[in-house]
Amino acid sequence: MPGRFFDEWQVGDTIAHAITRTVTETDNLLLSTLTHNPQPLHLDAEAAKESEFGQILVNSCFTFSLTVGVSVADTTLGTLIANLGFDEVRFPKPVFIGDTLRIESEVTDLRASKSRPTAGIVTWEHRALNQRGETVCTMKRSALLHKA
Repeated sequence: MPGRFFDEWQVGDTIAHAITRTVTETDNLLLSTLTHNPQPLHLDAEAAKESEFGQILVNSCFTFSLTVGVSVADTTLGTLIANLGFDEVRFPKPVFIGDTLRIESEVTDLRASKSRPTAGIVTWEHRALNQRGETVCTMKRSALLHKA
């Protein structure tokens, strides 16, 4: 099982996830339309050309979801009881079609569950970086994990 149990983590553990992903126009279009987000910056090339970005801006919900999704195999796959929260979500730089993203995760907090003696809570800071090394997304994710 690729995910780790609660008691296999230590504060400071850091993972550079092996999966990288080039964002496509289809990714952006599908996420925007599936979520009924009509923002012209995501869907209208002519409107986006007139913006400060000069091109289509990738929907930040896609960036958020990709950041979490890439992390799952190495963090919680098979050991997760529930995600408890996502905090301090930030998008310091924009993502554009054609950008290639890589994800890093670092454990920032561990605590035993007060209500479940066979589980504990792990908090990670997830970071997405583009091909230029610019941070495009950061967040904290807390999850309830099984103990080994």
